[in-house]
Amino acid sequence: MAQSVKKWLKYNWAHTQIRLVLILTVSVFLIILAVSLTSYYTSKSVLQEELSELQRQMLQLNMNVIDDSIRESDQVAIQVALNDNIYKFLTGKVQNSYSNISEAYQLLTTLISNSTYIKSIYVYDLERESFLSIPQGYSSNRLNFVDSEWVTVASEFGDRMTVIKKRPVPEGAAGKGSDITLFRKILIQGEFKGIIAVNLKDEELFDKLNPPVMNNLNRMRYIIDEHDDILYSVSNYSFDQEAVDLALTELREDGSGDMTFQNRQLLANQLESPVTGWRYISIVEQDSLLAKSKRVAQVVLLVSIAALALGGLTIFYINAAAFRPVRRLKQLFSTYDRKPDGPEGIDLENLAGELLSKHAHLSQLVRETMSEAASKLLTDIYTGNMSGKRDIQEKWSRYFGDWTTAPLTVAVLSIDRYESWSRTFTGGDHSLLKFALANIAAELFEPQWRIVCADFGKDKTAILLQPLQEGLHAGSKLEEALETVSRLLKFSVSAGVSTPQTDITRLKQAMLEAENALTYRLYRGYGQVIPFHEVSGHEVREPLTDEAALAEVIQAVESGSEQGALEAVERMIAGVREEYGYPSAAAYFLQSAAERIEQIRPSEENAYTGIYERFDTLCLDDIKDAFNRLVQPLAQRFRRLIESKDFIMCHRMIDYMKQHLSEPIGIPEISESIGISSSLASQLFKQETGETIYNYLTSLRMDRAEELLLKTDDRISDIAQLVGYQHENSFIRSFRKFKDITPGKYRDMMRTRMDSLLE
Repeated sequence: MAQSVKKWLKYNWAHTQIRLVLILTVSVFLIILAVSLTSYYTSKSVLQEELSELQRQMLQLNMNVIDDSIRESDQVAIQVALNDNIYKFLTGKVQNSYSNISEAYQLLTTLISNSTYIKSIYVYDLERESFLSIPQGYSSNRLNFVDSEWVTVASEFGDRMTVIKKRPVPEGAAGKGSDITLFRKILIQGEFKGIIAVNLKDEELFDKLNPPVMNNLNRMRYIIDEHDDILYSVSNYSFDQEAVDLALTELREDGSGDMTFQNRQLLANQLESPVTGWRYISIVEQDSLLAKSKRVAQVVLLVSIAALALGGLTIFYINAAAFRPVRRLKQLFSTYDRKPDGPEGIDLENLAGELLSKHAHLSQLVRETMSEAASKLLTDIYTGNMSGKRDIQEKWSRYFGDWTTAPLTVAVLSIDRYESWSRTFTGGDHSLLKFALANIAAELFEPQWRIVCADFGKDKTAILLQPLQEGLHAGSKLEEALETVSRLLKFSVSAGVSTPQTDITRLKQAMLEAENALTYRLYRGYGQVIPFHEVSGHEVREPLTDEAALAEVIQAVESGSEQGALEAVERMIAGVREEYGYPSAAAYFLQSAAERIEQIRPSEENAYTGIYERFDTLCLDDIKDAFNRLVQPLAQRFRRLIESKDFIMCHRMIDYMKQHLSEPIGIPEISESIGISSSLASQLFKQETGETIYNYLTSLRMDRAEELLLKTDDRISDIAQLVGYQHENSFIRSFRKFKDITPGKYRDMMRTRMDSLLE
């Protein structure tokens, strides 16, 4: 029997239709059960919140009334402390003066009669331990005063002026003293001289705390002081002390608590008085309210079970009708492939699942291939590997078939401070971070835009955008993408944005516009979105030339002045910013300036590694910092060299070479100019500069020749004469040896490069 039941259960679980019914049935049951529980706890939460808020409001009203009474009593104590007769009582040599005591009695009597809450007032002299009180009268010694045990309160004041506490009243003083007393210091010229005790009427003070009957709720209210002593309590139902202690421990930070005690649901609330420091606590039994919520939950659960049964019957009926064609198909398939042990032949589910899985896999491959092909098309257009309009249109229709004729926008994103970024992250992380950058852009744009991303190498990533509806602008989304990249990936990115293009054959033009806009990061700073239309009107009348500023920097460095070098760098950068030339030309000039400064470094030192290799991903402020890091140690080095005697002699030889550069001078003439032998001159020069006199002189002549080739149209032979060569061929050989190029080709190459930068 057990074996038959097990086989029957195994067969039914293997049956697709029955398994589907079971899963759906359990799912619906769990959903309805969750609804039932949610309805109960939601209604419970709402009732508790409403009841708790009402209790807190009533506690607040009661606390405000009692606090006002305490403030009124404190004002009475202040009046007593400031009264002249009390002052005379505490400071006079004779305390029991009839006139003074009479006037003090009259004051205290008036204050007590005018207050609803004050039972009696005591004035205690700390030094002489005497009392002046109403109604007891004057007492010269505390031993004669019935209600004097409280005077030890003097040690409890600390920095406070008042102390409010419940105290025991001795037998014989019950009609005069009270359980709740407000004590106040009397300070005379900053010295603690006495204490005022204002005895309060408990019944009148706490009368407002009595709770009215509301909805037959059992509840209790009580007040506890700073030492957790109960000052007053009132209740319409008997609560155990254990329940009170539990309520105190279960209270949350907001002063409310929900707990179960002896199968009773209790709701507690607490407020703390800012005046007295007392805690006002209310405990309410909420069983009667929650009983209704429980009945609602039970009814919903019964309805849920009924709905579950009806849903199960409906599911079985739909299953029988819907799967009839499937069973017929299984019968047809069983003709070709019947399992010997299977009850119903071939498993149609496995066959259909296999077909769908293969289809999904092929679809995924197609989507990935199309995405990669689209990115490859953008890269080919950017690099110039595809320029024919027919080829572009043909591949566009193949890879972008679902795109419309709406305008296209190209944005080129570039990582700021790329050289520093590439050193911060390992090589394996570069591709991963750029992939994350593209994913963030795609996630933000895709709901409303079509987007394709392409990696343009090193710091650049391009995105092609097309809006799905009119009126959308890419600028705000790009700003959001740059902010998200900065927040999640912890590096900044700038973006250049092209003007919208409707002709796909002009994508190359859009890419160039975006790149051109991006170069203005040099002036605008990092993390900016720069549209091309904002910079397209930028015109420069003359090419950026600031050789004088560069010469000033080099001169300051060679003179060994650190401050002068830094100030010269500041002026050079300010000049670049003020001239506001094309960013590419400005970056080329600054890069060349850095190389020129690097060339004056003494050859025995290692090359400086702090300078950025590229300036095209930096803003002017960072470029200035890079120059400062370059020139400062160089100036220090030159200052040390200048301070040495040998360097001074070398510097004199260098000055002689510069002054006689156009003459056919050699080592004898140079050494003779400083009055030492040729061998000693060669030794000193090599020691201080790391180069021979001949190589240094030749280097100066080649640098001068470069300048003449670029700035003049003189013939090669004339330039050779101007730099100290008698024969043109000797000059050409020397120039080619130092520059790996002939003078004529060098002139043509440099002028072509400058023209391309200014176009």
